[in-house]
Amino acid sequence: MHEKKDLRLKRKFRIRKKIRGSAIRPRITVFKSNKHFTLQVIDDDAGITIASANSVEKDLRPKFKSNNMKTASELAAIVAERAKSKGITKMVFDRNGYVYHGRVKKIAESLRENGIEI
Repeated sequence: MHEKKDLRLKRKFRIRKKIRGSAIRPRITVFKSNKHFTLQVIDDDAGITIASANSVEKDLRPKFKSNNMKTASELAAIVAERAKSKGITKMVFDRNGYVYHGRVKKIAESLRENGIEI
């Protein structure tokens, strides 16, 4: 019997074969744990992280106590502002094997609302 994590990783690698970030249109990837979110804007050609936000950052930790829809939306807004400050307005959305539903969908919607083209 496959574990849930193994199935997600299979989906992740299947998706990652098809999408790739560049300097012009970097990849934004989502990671969610039981308590926290991590969002990273990655240039795969150079192999660098351009911008990121995490719900456990020292200045964000008191604001985000759980990983609910509100946290997802606000964290996406923070990443959007950090990316726009570096001149990035277009991204490729990498859901990292998670189902495009609920909190992952809310992150994508919040990025669009904050001026990022996905």
